[in-house]
Amino acid sequence: QAQLVETGGGLVQPGGSLRLSCAASGNIVSTYIFGWYRQAPGKQRELVANIAPNGFLNYADSVKGRFTISTDNARSTIYLQMNSLKPEDTAVYYCNAKKLSPFTSSWGQGTQVTVSS
Repeated sequence: QAQLVETGGGLVQPGGSLRLSCAASGNIVSTYIFGWYRQAPGKQRELVANIAPNGFLNYADSVKGRFTISTDNARSTIYLQMNSLKPEDTAVYYCNAKKLSPFTSSWGQGTQVTVSS
């Protein structure tokens, strides 16, 4: 089971940048798929980006070319670098760690990102 703590949220102007961090702990965190999700008011939670143990990356079409997901060498911290931010990026961002077989999933508490002038 992974335990996750998110930091880095805040208020930023349109066109600005922000980096979110997720500290992961657990005996076998290196085997998890890590991801960032977000949920805006009145909308469903959606996948932003994820990264597999083998380094495979996946991004939502809405953030391709603007956001980058990465981890440190030990896969103990997961980052989401967000550039060229837009007001529609405003949401609560959640860090997730999951395994597919058997299925397990852990979530952080979420961090608020607000893009506004």
